[in-house]
Amino acid sequence: MFLTRHLRLSAGILKLPARLGIPARQCSTQSRDKKADESPDDDKKSLILRTNLFESAAKKDKQTYIEMVRIFEKRSVHRRNHVEFIYAALRHMEEFGVQKDIAVYKALIDVMPKGKFIPTNIFQAEFMHYPRQQQCIIDLLEQMEDNGVMPDYEMEAMLINVFGKKGHPVRKYWRMMYWMPKFKNLSPWLLPNPVPDDTFALARLAVERMCSIDPRSKVDVFDTKAVENALDHTWVVSGQSVEQSELLEAHSKQEPVYIEGPFVIWLRNRCINYYVLKSAPKPLPTVEQTEDPDDVSNLHNPYIGLDLRFRKGQRTGSAVSTQRRSVHEQDDGIIYAICCTGTSTKDSLLSWIRLLEKENGNASLASLAVLFKFTSPTAEVTVSDGNSNTVQH
Repeated sequence: MFLTRHLRLSAGILKLPARLGIPARQCSTQSRDKKADESPDDDKKSLILRTNLFESAAKKDKQTYIEMVRIFEKRSVHRRNHVEFIYAALRHMEEFGVQKDIAVYKALIDVMPKGKFIPTNIFQAEFMHYPRQQQCIIDLLEQMEDNGVMPDYEMEAMLINVFGKKGHPVRKYWRMMYWMPKFKNLSPWLLPNPVPDDTFALARLAVERMCSIDPRSKVDVFDTKAVENALDHTWVVSGQSVEQSELLEAHSKQEPVYIEGPFVIWLRNRCINYYVLKSAPKPLPTVEQTEDPDDVSNLHNPYIGLDLRFRKGQRTGSAVSTQRRSVHEQDDGIIYAICCTGTSTKDSLLSWIRLLEKENGNASLASLAVLFKFTSPTAEVTVSDGNSNTVQH
């Protein structure tokens, strides 16, 4: 009886909201499960929107790139998906032309939340506390190193604020600051940074670098319009020293000279083709030893007598100096001149030979056969007759 009364009372309580017009709430986990199912999709949509900002940009420059980073910072207070955003920003750096700008890298580091990733004990410091975030910034620093961007002390303070002094990105920064200043100005051939995009300026820098092996080298700029019957009207940057002219004058008239190329020289991230005028490989002449090598009564200076007058005719210098060969005499031949042309065609190279003969005083080229020896597998061997303007294939 008591149980029956209790059940009736419970049924009356359940009917009471319907009589009063109040909607009854039912306990169910369906809505929570639905929200849990939709949250990953929402995160993916927001992530796609944030990473596609760089692809949908109409104007791609530094100012637009920085604005994209600021938009991401203002959209989310908690800055969720910041690792994915930084990776997407690193991939699009070259499109915006900011891969060598240190201010852009600082802006990406500033996206990371501050203080959350600092290790609090030795175990967190050594076992890489928050590994995805630390590896993301390490990849950013490696991209800086690949592009030759040296960090500064402000970046160190930013990294310490994010990961602490025991963080792995800070250790990577310290290694970069130790090695990069040592290699920054190590090359004796200083180049402008960034390297100019103009082909003529690159050619002049390349020829000057290659000719620096001989201090007496002279770099000349020719215009092929000065050559009669020239098909290509372009510029030619030529390099030749006095000793190379003397070696060319002493070249045998029965043996041809070769124009070999194109070879590639790199100037930072730019490359340019160049050609060399050289001879066939020649064995060095043996010098008869007429004096006792153990006799120290009459010592000679080995640094005197490198000129050609000690290689032909009456030798008045020391026997040691005659055995020393010129820097232009290599095992694969004697290099007489080098050049870069605007079109890299056979006609421009023929014009270069005629300009060497006319402008630089290499009269021996008029009686020498010039052969083209291109490195391309489809190149033809062309013979230039110095006495006429005809070309034989």
